[in-house]
Amino acid sequence: MRKTNKYPGPMQPLGRRFWLAFWAIAVSNLAASFDATMLSVALPTISSELGGSSTQAFWAGTSYLLASTVLMLIWGTLSDAFGRRMIILAALLVFALGTILCGIAHSWTMMLAGRTVQGIGGGGIVSLTTMLVTDMAPLRERARLYALIACIWTVGTATGPIIGGSLSKANTWRWIFWINLPIITISFVGIVFFLRLSQESRSLSEKLRLFDYPGLILFIASTTTFLIPVTWGGTQYPWSGWQTLVPLILGVLGIVLFAIYEFRISSAKLPQARLLPSSIFANRSACIGYVSSTVHGMVVYSLLYYMAEYFQTVKMYSPVIAGVASLPQSLTAAPCAVVVGIIVAGTGKYRWALWAGWSLVCLGCGLLVLLDTHTAVAEWIFLGAVSGLGLGLLFPSINLSIQASVPQQEAGIAATLVLFFRSLGHALGVAIGGTIFDNRRRANLRNSVENAPSSIMELMERLHQLPPDDPTSLQIRNALSRSFHVIWIVMCAFAGLSLFLSFLMKEYDMNQEHQSDQVFLLKDMGGPSPETTAGQSSRV
Repeated sequence: MRKTNKYPGPMQPLGRRFWLAFWAIAVSNLAASFDATMLSVALPTISSELGGSSTQAFWAGTSYLLASTVLMLIWGTLSDAFGRRMIILAALLVFALGTILCGIAHSWTMMLAGRTVQGIGGGGIVSLTTMLVTDMAPLRERARLYALIACIWTVGTATGPIIGGSLSKANTWRWIFWINLPIITISFVGIVFFLRLSQESRSLSEKLRLFDYPGLILFIASTTTFLIPVTWGGTQYPWSGWQTLVPLILGVLGIVLFAIYEFRISSAKLPQARLLPSSIFANRSACIGYVSSTVHGMVVYSLLYYMAEYFQTVKMYSPVIAGVASLPQSLTAAPCAVVVGIIVAGTGKYRWALWAGWSLVCLGCGLLVLLDTHTAVAEWIFLGAVSGLGLGLLFPSINLSIQASVPQQEAGIAATLVLFFRSLGHALGVAIGGTIFDNRRRANLRNSVENAPSSIMELMERLHQLPPDDPTSLQIRNALSRSFHVIWIVMCAFAGLSLFLSFLMKEYDMNQEHQSDQVFLLKDMGGPSPETTAGQSSRV
């Protein structure tokens, strides 16, 4: 039986157990964000110790992204059948297992296995966190909760490269993985003791009938086949090569086939088991929101990744200092997300945050073309902060705009799809940025530097052999700077498109009924308590 609760405005003050349960869930995102960003700066050290190739180092990062993105929706389906509490605990255990495998790895085979297992668990952590918030609070109150989670995530992604660089520099790279275990332990214990959700009792056979098995197979196969060439196109293989084009085309065809199956066949024959409710994609505002979420992911990761590259290649900073230099962007996003959550929870209005956010992102990406070899510290701090402010405004507002536009009983899966499309944007952003940078780098170096190395690694070795004020060094770094400019311009164009689309979104009432199959059990709030749900549900 679905539980509904009507809240005409902001909720009553939440009890201590609610906040203990929420923070136990939210803190797990810190471990997931660390894991997504700490490893990249330590890969040279790890490759040297484990004897890995550049291909294996590439897959150390890619395997995590693929596993987490592809399986996000699967975790949600499992939680619908077996309960959010049980499944998020399982995700934490899977993540911890992957962490241990990476921490004790003495071969690249074990490292890649550990990273894949970590990605599986990490995808479950972030997707179930979002779904649990929809269970725990009505729409308007979620604004504050999502803002706090976004704050944790941005702090983790901002400090992850710094921590990773510091640990790898000290030849203690295994602590990049071990540091996550205390965080996961705290989250696990907190969820065990404080998170209680109501759930309708079902037999095992009834639970198993909730799975759309053909849809799951089609979704996993098609998204994996699509994402693999997206991640290795332009790096492991050329975009025009059959190794990229064949799986890319097959992936697109598979996604089309999945959509036809899901909305034409599964919706008619398996309405309770379908993976994607058609009601979500029937709403124009929700569809625009998912496009915005994809673009948001593209911009976040292209700036996070290529700003660090700019600082290392053009400004010649070390990996640790490059991570510190990226803080203005990341740390302005965190407080902005919190402020948006407070304002939206208080006013019930969210479109202003979309408009302001995309305007600032568009402006901020455009301003980044001012970055060059001579940019002073104060200048790049200001230039980076503008886009950070905009991205922070968008973290909670995109999610809330989608949840407000869909039926509240579908809010959980709608929120998970936000993360899926954002993760898809992460892969696309890095891939598009890499293709642009590689093509422009070759052209700019060919036009300005004689006998320039074709490999970026060889180019960096040559730069480190030259004094910073050497004319050849300046020519190379100016050519690289101009290559980055094209990335900023393209991301500015994508942000401009999202700004235009945001004006087509409708503003929905935030004071909607709170509907969930798995309501948080707490006596001192306006929602259900164990007594009121007795006989209707079981505690999970």
